[in-house]
Amino acid sequence: MIARQDLSGPVRPLAKERWAGAIDAVGSVTLANVLSMTRYGGAVAACGLAGGMDLPASVAPFILRGVSLLGIESVMAPLALRNQAWRRLATELDRHKLAKMTAEIELGGIAGAGKKIVEGNVRGRLVVKIR
Repeated sequence: MIARQDLSGPVRPLAKERWAGAIDAVGSVTLANVLSMTRYGGAVAACGLAGGMDLPASVAPFILRGVSLLGIESVMAPLALRNQAWRRLATELDRHKLAKMTAEIELGGIAGAGKKIVEGNVRGRLVVKIR
């Protein structure tokens, strides 16, 4: 996990190589920075657009480092693929680790939780309890 501020600054076409691969759930400037910091031959999976749908990046990581950008999409995935994913999660996911990074909030707490998320003050996952 990388702190939000580490990836929210100005995007350089190529930054110092930091990792061989990454999973980005934010998009926009964050994804552009992740791509610029990915090592030669590395891969980045993009699975979210919380920061925006734009990609203010250069082609330099793709051409000069052979970085691959992989899109993760679940909306149109066939049912068989979804079932396989759910089976794997049921058998391979460490439920104790998941419980440690998950908190429940009431429906009435969504606005406050949203503010904390935007400010970067939430770690893990929030589950909204609807009664």
